[in-house]
Amino acid sequence: MSRRDWKRVRATSAVQALRLCKEFAQERHNLSVERIADRMGVTHDSLYKWLATGRLPAILVPAYELACGCSFLSVWFAATAGKMVIDMPTGRKAGTADVVSVNTSCAEALPLLTAFYANPSNEGAEATLAALRAHMEQVAFHHHNVARYQAPQLEL
Repeated sequence: MSRRDWKRVRATSAVQALRLCKEFAQERHNLSVERIADRMGVTHDSLYKWLATGRLPAILVPAYELACGCSFLSVWFAATAGKMVIDMPTGRKAGTADVVSVNTSCAEALPLLTAFYANPSNEGAEATLAALRAHMEQVAFHHHNVARYQAPQLEL
């Protein structure tokens, strides 16, 4: 059995998002449903019911995702509202190569985007989306670093 590439997995429903979180916790953290429920402070019977129906109370979503170590449900909520979620990267000092890679990712994404709009088809859509996402993630990294200069973190 091949391992799932969790960075590329996207849920198409609330039930699937809940189950993806559970599968992630089982595969990556070796957690059973009982252990996830224990970390959330609920009974495993309740969690099984919520996984089956997709009706997890909204107040428990952060606790569930924290217990599982992933955020498929929050990403699904954002996607259904027409929003895009990009993980905020951890800040580190950027070098010249990081700045050049932003330019390179933009240079790779723009021809794909131009070609897609010239001839919209499903074949080029996946590559265009991947290139645009990679570029936005790099821009988000630099956004986070610049924002840290306005409000620096104090080391204790």
